[in-house]
Amino acid sequence: MELKNKTVAVGLSGGVDSSLAAWTLKQQGYDVVGITMSTWDNSIPNMPKIEGKSGCFGPNEDESIAEAQEIAKRMGIPHYTVPVSGEYSRQVLDYFRSEYRAGRTPNPCVRCNQTIKFGALLHTARQMGIHFDYFATGHYARLDFQSPDKPFLYRAADNSKDQSYFLSRLSMDQLSTVIFPLGGMHKEDVKNLARELGWNDYADKKESQDFLECGDYSVLFDESDNVPGDFVDINGKVLGKHKGIVHYTIGQRKGLNIGGQPEPLFVVSIDAAQNRVVLGPRSVLQCNEVHAIKLNLMVDRDSPILKKTLSAQIRLGHKGASAHITAIGEDEITVAFDEPQFASTPGQILVIYDGDGVVASGVITK
Repeated sequence: MELKNKTVAVGLSGGVDSSLAAWTLKQQGYDVVGITMSTWDNSIPNMPKIEGKSGCFGPNEDESIAEAQEIAKRMGIPHYTVPVSGEYSRQVLDYFRSEYRAGRTPNPCVRCNQTIKFGALLHTARQMGIHFDYFATGHYARLDFQSPDKPFLYRAADNSKDQSYFLSRLSMDQLSTVIFPLGGMHKEDVKNLARELGWNDYADKKESQDFLECGDYSVLFDESDNVPGDFVDINGKVLGKHKGIVHYTIGQRKGLNIGGQPEPLFVVSIDAAQNRVVLGPRSVLQCNEVHAIKLNLMVDRDSPILKKTLSAQIRLGHKGASAHITAIGEDEITVAFDEPQFASTPGQILVIYDGDGVVASGVITK
């Protein structure tokens, strides 16, 4: 990608990764401008303010913006704060609530990347008159636009910090003007470089990747969401009372408070229509097949890759497992695993890899 004499906007979060991404591009001779999104709008009055705690949404946002401004000052680059709270509320917070109320488990960070960080943030920045040709972030991922037959988003060199899963919903159009300067680096090297620059305050800063600063999702819901209902087993037998379906997710074992059972119970499904949470043994949660909708295909539909043995990841903490694509439509995909997998959860993101390359992603339905 030829960037000489081009301007690159870097999404500065106030952390070491985005700071070093900006510094790297500046060292390479590019015109760099820092932009930081502002999402906090005081709409959640009961969200606690925890000193030193950061996240994508919360009352400590001013501190993160100040840190982004400070690092921009050190590098001698312009910095702008870009307000996107309205879009964030609609696209991320409302989505998060509606998914939980429907008995599904969303991934708000994937949604934020798709609609805000690589969407509303850039659109609003340009509306503000900020000129840039490319957009860069401190994400650990790599891009390689080879041909329509091959993926264009790849895992980072540092597999322990890879963030391709979070970026899997981005389209080729969105990624076509993006740079990930840290994709070929390891996290420890990034921190060491920051220390060499005298930026120990950023290198040693405690990092947070939380969606909410406080880490407590319950603050996003109100009393109308705390409607008790029945815990039932897979045969419909009532086992006890739950405190509201928004407090549970498939695969959950802790916090059920159901005793006297012959084996540990897990949440195996959530029936939003009848306000019931179905519990069962771990064996019930083993799945051989996963279906997903809202398909984001990152290779040509005729690519031979789609006929290969691939790796399918069904949630962030899942390492991925050998699978084959058994059906693919205009907006949906089905994969069959070679070995059963635990707790495929509606609302979570299915990401399919060919080696390090992201082949496709979708939102799991069953």
